[in-house]
Amino acid sequence: MLVDVKNTPVVEVYQMLVGLVTPRPIAWVTTRSNSGVINLAPFSFFNVFGANPPVVVFSPTLKRDGSKKDTLINIEANGEFVINASTEKHAKLINLSSTMLPIEESELALTGQTTIASTSIHTPRLADVPFALECRVLQIVPVGQGPISANLVIGEVLTLHIDNDILDQDGCPDPRKLKAVARLGNEYWCRTQDLFQLERPS
Repeated sequence: MLVDVKNTPVVEVYQMLVGLVTPRPIAWVTTRSNSGVINLAPFSFFNVFGANPPVVVFSPTLKRDGSKKDTLINIEANGEFVINASTEKHAKLINLSSTMLPIEESELALTGQTTIASTSIHTPRLADVPFALECRVLQIVPVGQGPISANLVIGEVLTLHIDNDILDQDGCPDPRKLKAVARLGNEYWCRTQDLFQLERPS
């Protein structure tokens, strides 16, 4: 199969990419509107990209009608966000929080989630997650125009909140305890409990 991107509908290219580039970690993001409404939404175009300073990047793509998602609108207005853990315990709620609601409605009510105050920013974090990363926006990079075009939100992590219950005896995050989930293509998700170890070359 050969896909000529220039001559293939955008949605088909998108479906191919998300089916091939897997698994993708999920950023479960809280943002705050100017009127104080807390938005909660998942994004699987996400990863960590550095540690000095600690940097995360995720992309709230434009909607299929070409308009901006609430998360992007809020981040442009306030310059901050929280990455909350995406775990097996919350998988159905993470999926539910992708429901398109009017900007004045919060996904917190839809999912039954509660928040607690962050320490470095005004946007709150979720109360019932094993970690949360408080972030300040460094840069937003629009890439392309129209439906499903990217907006790379580059954020500096200011504070990490980590539940001691997911740490191993050396104080490091233990994937067996974290029980993260990730996105695959179509309607598929995966658990990260199928593990193997390889020592890095010296």
